[in-house]
Amino acid sequence: MKNILFIAMLLFHYGSMAQIQKTMETSDSLIISQTLENDYFNGIYTGDVERLRKVYHPGTLLWGDVKGQPYAKTLAEYLDGVANRQSPRDSDKPFKGEVLDVRVTHSIAVAEVRVRMYDFLYHEYLSFHKIGGKWLLVNKMISDVL
Repeated sequence: MKNILFIAMLLFHYGSMAQIQKTMETSDSLIISQTLENDYFNGIYTGDVERLRKVYHPGTLLWGDVKGQPYAKTLAEYLDGVANRQSPRDSDKPFKGEVLDVRVTHSIAVAEVRVRMYDFLYHEYLSFHKIGGKWLLVNKMISDVL
């Protein structure tokens, strides 16, 4: 009887721990989605480099393809391009950022997003890492799917 009670207590404990972990991951998923909506998409739309800088880890690399051509940039190169282009807001062309999915496992996460801007439709996979209690974008992979 003691063994059954002990096993039941262990199952309850680990079941509770799993539920707590799932709740934390859901909360983190929400935080990442809000960061994407408030800072990432708005920073791209307005060309606000400082707003974007808050989202990215300084060592972030960006990879992918644009119009069928390979795309590879450091964060500094990317932010310089954002700073020196006409922002989507000022271009009078459609812009829409959309979070498709966010998956969190402990201190890592991947967000799948779609960004329509200028004459492009980007499908992006954004890798995040929780550093010092803050979710930061550490890798960006994009493909122009138009």
